[in-house]
Amino acid sequence: MAQVSIDEDKLRALLKETLAEVIEQKKDLFHKIIADAIEDIAITNAIKEGESTEFISKTEVFNILNGKS
Repeated sequence: MAQVSIDEDKLRALLKETLAEVIEQKKDLFHKIIADAIEDIAITNAIKEGESTEFISKTEVFNILNGKS
């Protein structure tokens, strides 16, 4: 089996070009991946913030959401 020799700079350029082409062709998929990641980060931050705040009951939460505070 023959081996193909390619220098590192050419390989890096080829990989960048290929990745850019895949992203261009699959914009919707990459948009969803990034949106999901941002949502996960926001949820994680909300959970961390919630762990250091005062506990309130479920009823109080629903009263606030329903404008009955």
